[in-house]
Amino acid sequence: MAQGSDSNDTSYKSPSPGSRPSSSDDAKKVMRREKNRIAAQKSRMRQTQKADSLHLESENLEKENAALRKEVKQLTEEANYLSSVLSSHEPLCPGLAPQTPDLLYPPHQSSYHRQHIAVPHYQR
Repeated sequence: MAQGSDSNDTSYKSPSPGSRPSSSDDAKKVMRREKNRIAAQKSRMRQTQKADSLHLESENLEKENAALRKEVKQLTEEANYLSSVLSSHEPLCPGLAPQTPDLLYPPHQSSYHRQHIAVPHYQR
């Protein structure tokens, strides 16, 4: 039975026969109980709708998560493949070999500069 029911309430005492509530009091009780019943029904309906929408959102997020995991796996495999291709190609291509600072900045040689200065178009 509903929670607001007085039929099982042991603390509820029916009024004594001499102080019988008026019919308007009974009507008010009935109206209040009906309003409470409708409010509880609406509340349960909203709760059910909220649970349904959360369930749908959860399913969509799980699908999206699975798709993202699949994409990450594919990209990881591609990165591993490209790394292995690069590793196998590095010995064949001197431009890709790691460069030391000596190769980036050759030591200064004064004869190198003198050669350029001795070129006719620098002597104007």
